[in-house]
Amino acid sequence: MELSQIIPHIEALIFASDKPLTTLDIVELINNAFAFLEERISLDQVEASVDGIREKYSTDFYPFEVRESGGGWQFLTKKVFHKTIAQLNGDKFLKRLSNAALETLAIIAYKQPITKGEVEAIRGVNSDYSIQKLLEKDLIIISGRNEELPGKPLVYSTSKSFMDYFGINSTDDLPKIKEVLAEQSVTQGTLIHDAVNSHGEDEELSEGNVTEDSRKEEATEDATSSLIVGDNGELIEQQENITNEESLENEIAADEVSDKSTSADQEIKPEDENKGNESSDPLPGDAKDE
Repeated sequence: MELSQIIPHIEALIFASDKPLTTLDIVELINNAFAFLEERISLDQVEASVDGIREKYSTDFYPFEVRESGGGWQFLTKKVFHKTIAQLNGDKFLKRLSNAALETLAIIAYKQPITKGEVEAIRGVNSDYSIQKLLEKDLIIISGRNEELPGKPLVYSTSKSFMDYFGINSTDDLPKIKEVLAEQSVTQGTLIHDAVNSHGEDEELSEGNVTEDSRKEEATEDATSSLIVGDNGELIEQQENITNEESLENEIAADEVSDKSTSADQEIKPEDENKGNESSDPLPGDAKDE
């Protein structure tokens, strides 16, 4: 059977299935559908057909694609149409796990299979409610019992719905803890570096603003001090006022000097008059001669 005849049947199976279909599931279903044929469809033919289907729907012409998620092949809408589809199922997309449920799910995903007591030992708190909610959401399953521990407690593992929900095919596709810690450290270091740089830039800007403001204030003070109000109400430069004041002071000093010289002359004149009067008086000898 040619691939061009197999591809439409594989597309129909993947589209109609309510769960991810593995390649082996597709081989079995196709062979059951064409049981009347003597030639059986091989695994290599199905894999080649799936590759052709993926390439076909990877173009921009189609809003959906064929992806391997949750352990099998599915028709999924492309990421660019998420906001459009979210309008139909907004409430479904808004439902999120609590922090306690996320912590419990992460521990089970990385430590599975694991007992409830081991989960509680890692978290340090009771985890009955979180495990119950995860079981209800079909994100984890009871995969058996631990025969070695007393009481043979139940052990928990992640389900296929968990892989489908997070878009992975197996637990091997989970991000490594070292990689997550490295990314967190790099992100924190970048944030701290950016914060320090922004703080330094803010300080430089503030210092520059303070310097510029102080210069402006000094210039304003100089301009203000160089202008004063005159007697007629007009603003005049202080230098001119100082010149006028100096000239007034010089005039006052000259007036004081002239006043002092005038008063000195007035004091000298009575003495001269007295001397003249004394010289005009008759001498004692002259009076006797008369």
